[in-house]
Amino acid sequence: MNNTPRAALASLLCCAAGVCCAVGPASQAFAQQVAPATAAPGAATAGTDHRLDWWNQTRFGMFIHFGLYSTFEGKWKDSTNHAEWIRDTAKIPLDQYEQQLPKFNPTKFDAKAIAKAAKDAGMGYICITTKHHDGFSLFDSKLTEWDVMSTPYGKDIMKQLAEACREEGIRMCWYYSIMDWHHPDYIPRRPWESRSAEGADFDKYVTYMKGQLKELLTGYGPIGVLWFDGQWEHNWNNTRGEDLYKYVRSLQPDIIINSRVGRAGGDYGLDRASGMLGDYATPEQTIPEHAIRDQPWETCMTMNGNWGFNAADHNFKSATELVQKLADIAGKGGNFLLNIGPTAEGAIPGESAELLKQIGAWMKVNAESIKGTIAGPFDSNPWGACTMRPHAGSDSTTRLYLHVFKWPKDGVVRVPGLLNEVVGATVLGGAPVSKFDNGDGAEVVLHCQAAAANAHDTVISLEIKGAPDVASAPTFGSESDMFVGRTAVKLASSQANVEIRYTKDGSVPTAQSPVGSLVSLTDTTELKARSFRGDRAVSPVASAKYTNVKPLPPVGAKAEPKPGVHFDYYEAEFKKVADMDSAKPVSSGDCSAMDLKSRKRDLNFAFKYTGYISAKSEGVYHFYVSSDDGSTLMIDGKMVVDNDTPHSFRERRGDVALAAGLHAFELRFFENTGGFSLKAEMQGPGLKREDLKPLVSEAK
Repeated sequence: MNNTPRAALASLLCCAAGVCCAVGPASQAFAQQVAPATAAPGAATAGTDHRLDWWNQTRFGMFIHFGLYSTFEGKWKDSTNHAEWIRDTAKIPLDQYEQQLPKFNPTKFDAKAIAKAAKDAGMGYICITTKHHDGFSLFDSKLTEWDVMSTPYGKDIMKQLAEACREEGIRMCWYYSIMDWHHPDYIPRRPWESRSAEGADFDKYVTYMKGQLKELLTGYGPIGVLWFDGQWEHNWNNTRGEDLYKYVRSLQPDIIINSRVGRAGGDYGLDRASGMLGDYATPEQTIPEHAIRDQPWETCMTMNGNWGFNAADHNFKSATELVQKLADIAGKGGNFLLNIGPTAEGAIPGESAELLKQIGAWMKVNAESIKGTIAGPFDSNPWGACTMRPHAGSDSTTRLYLHVFKWPKDGVVRVPGLLNEVVGATVLGGAPVSKFDNGDGAEVVLHCQAAAANAHDTVISLEIKGAPDVASAPTFGSESDMFVGRTAVKLASSQANVEIRYTKDGSVPTAQSPVGSLVSLTDTTELKARSFRGDRAVSPVASAKYTNVKPLPPVGAKAEPKPGVHFDYYEAEFKKVADMDSAKPVSSGDCSAMDLKSRKRDLNFAFKYTGYISAKSEGVYHFYVSSDDGSTLMIDGKMVVDNDTPHSFRERRGDVALAAGLHAFELRFFENTGGFSLKAEMQGPGLKREDLKPLVSEAK
């Protein structure tokens, strides 16, 4: 895992749909429409791959970060803010770090106790660091002596834990770091270390890595998940990721593999447009703002501030926080992978053990509201979170679990927008709901016991007739929220048996407003839509503004442009694109493509590319910039794509109206640390999405 500031930035999420745009809701809707119908190699869509059935059923797992770094207990000299990254954060030379080997003797490691603690907490799987970034292996590897067998402890920790997990009936899963700071053939080296990389062969390292993975996948029985990490450095790419995915599946066909097997995981896989590989996305230390129903995902999170053990870190989340996070994640369709960092002696820290017990006590009563559920049907939950067990057949019922975080003093819980008939309701671990009112169709009102059944999260089991019928605003689909001359907007609703009525003058639609699923616009319009059943409005009002714009006029060039681009290259520590304004170029010139090949180093550099693009026809053009780290794209001096600040490989889109002809562009990019990537594409009238083809010439 990555505890650096870069990781905090990288874990910022895209919009819930998995596609982020620079121009507004209409563009987001279009971005979903134009997303590839077929997922990237190895990508799984929620509900389509039976390999994930058990994983979706459990919803809750234990992460374990344990290794040689644990012997430091988070301390180096006078600093106590380290953990599993200590070799890098404390800048410890390799020969000095290796001196920890005889200090690793976790005599209190008890695999059975750990597996039982996970099971008692309601967890269905354990994922442990078989090898973290420092390259030290916790298993008996025949390919290296940099493993647990070379320590005073001398026992295979993975073997013990795999056997304990089987006894407890929970799945054993492996974490494995692609990055390796110890292996002589892994490059790049740490930026601060003087160890030479001369003669290093990354392909040899990949062979070693595959050899270790073969050991892990052939010597310990069935493994549920292969959880990769450390894939962001520039030597790793999606070609290698696809190969590794296939290799792992060849050893265990039923195994699940996370999105970090690929270089272009976007924000840990949630941004599918960036080229997600693997079976599920892995947001870190954060929970998506909205439900994600179209792909499997899992939030991994620490109990305190560190993944590995830090003796000085007592800033633990409360049991209430963790229970509510579990409910929130499950209510949005995800899994929760909650971390513990065993002590140097191998024991579960006391605070972690107590939190697991408290979560387990809640799960003992409320597990049915988590395990085997899917995301609830609501866009927002004023009471807390909602999970669901879907119905089966037109006459059956659906069970909703309302996770009420802050119990109302009068015991009255309101469920806005639920239009179904309520069949029954009860509080898990409490009394049946005394009365429920279907009301006037705007909300369901539940009259419950006055006192909360649980201080962390009181759960109401709500049985409703049929599939959920929730008042949801219609959605708009269009190429962009700007247009030239004319555009069409598609109206759609997630509700069944409704008519969508709309207005084009900004007024609220009524039962007398026109009905339609496709609206043609020729003027700048504030479009509003609402769903009706007969004369009755059954949804909130959706609203969006569509602007008829004047295209940017073409610019001229002194001479006929030729394929190519001008570049200015910079070297410095950049945190944002604007930092380039105060820097002087190290070199300048023309090159054939914006491929970063003119760089002279692999971190702390930047490029400014300038030239022309050709618009064949008048209309709105969509520009996509994917980068690691930050980037911006300007067309004719207008900011079109803002993908600034350090982050993992992330795509952003922006739109601009262009007249036919040449248009000047400026693409800026900077690399902070880690891997680097840059890709620019365009799409427009009569033009499928393709790489931006720059032209270079002298300006008039």
